[in-house]
Amino acid sequence: MRALSALVTALAAFSAYYVYTPLPSTVSEPWKLMLLDATFRCAQDLSNLAHFVGLGHHLRVLNFVSGYFDKLEALSSRDMKVTDTVFNGVEVRVFEPTREFAGNLKRSIVYIHGGGWALGSARMRSYDSLCRKVAEDVNAVVVAIEYRLVPDVHFPVPLNDALAATKYFLRPEVLAKYLIDPDRIAVSGDSAGGNLAAAVCQQLTEDSNVTTKVKLQALIYPVLQALDFNTPSYQQNMDMPILSRFVMIKFWLDYLNGSHKFAHSMLVNNHTSLDLSQAVSLRERLNWDSLLPSSFKKNYKPLLPSIGSPNIIQEVPALLDIRASPLVAHKKTIELLPKTYMLTCEHDVLRDDGTMYARRLEDAGVDVTHDHYEDGFHGCMLFATWPTYFSVGARTRDGYIKWLDENL
Repeated sequence: MRALSALVTALAAFSAYYVYTPLPSTVSEPWKLMLLDATFRCAQDLSNLAHFVGLGHHLRVLNFVSGYFDKLEALSSRDMKVTDTVFNGVEVRVFEPTREFAGNLKRSIVYIHGGGWALGSARMRSYDSLCRKVAEDVNAVVVAIEYRLVPDVHFPVPLNDALAATKYFLRPEVLAKYLIDPDRIAVSGDSAGGNLAAAVCQQLTEDSNVTTKVKLQALIYPVLQALDFNTPSYQQNMDMPILSRFVMIKFWLDYLNGSHKFAHSMLVNNHTSLDLSQAVSLRERLNWDSLLPSSFKKNYKPLLPSIGSPNIIQEVPALLDIRASPLVAHKKTIELLPKTYMLTCEHDVLRDDGTMYARRLEDAGVDVTHDHYEDGFHGCMLFATWPTYFSVGARTRDGYIKWLDENL
């Protein structure tokens, strides 16, 4: 009996240690978030263990585990036609509302899912639910791009997939097939998908062969730069669920085909130190001291090492590629971008990426709507339905859909 009591006590103590994470009182439903984060960390630990014992790459295992828990049950609806097809060699899932449209042509949203370029799919319950909701409420065709994932591919393949599928969809004959109004098309994405959406829009502005222009871009807590991991939001939220600073850096290294041995050096910005001239000019375009409001900067100080680690850039040159970090694009590119929606969350390491990009867009004359959620956390929009319902998830989703409906 004493042994059982000791075992129960030990398990309870371990569970409390594993689950409990000190969180700001302003975050949405903190205890529920702790439980959700503990589930994610458990999945990450299991995937790392599987990798260690040789059962498979940790990202493949993590994608399998997360896909199992986010498994989509077979759904059917008289009001929604869902089709899996291929656009220029890239898999896509097309959501088409079947109810009558006000006019002869339909609106459309190209959606690119998040997941650190390594996880997620429009076939998962969370993204399927989001795409169906957007398609139904906006009464628009949603094209969800199934780009190839890390570690099977690396940068720039996911971007090239997203760009190829989008350009194919923008062809006049394809738009005609789906009865799409060529003047009412948006490109959107969340997290790493927001990175790809931003980069796709920039690439489209520079491609004279694309005659159909995107009307809107809508970016949901996007990751937009790999040059500074000590912005105020990275410092403030370094250990916040669902995305810590260290995990974000590892996602970057996996995406750019770099070794995790560089992660600790990148934590202190040694990859963009002042002695690396090729990095300094790009860092000037994300001067957060001028791009962020004082309420975000607080008392945080920039971290600009005088001497860094040039071998990181030598081995991972894509860290300085503008296609990977659309935040630091040339002003002449940004000036050509469409009307923009930006959603950021206070308790998110990526808060400042989105905020700085919104400011650069505004300074370049682009019409920007920036919705900031004080109680939001990274990924919250996906948690808007049972069994992972958060009030901020529903509010972010509904605000995003409302903006699309009013502006598309």
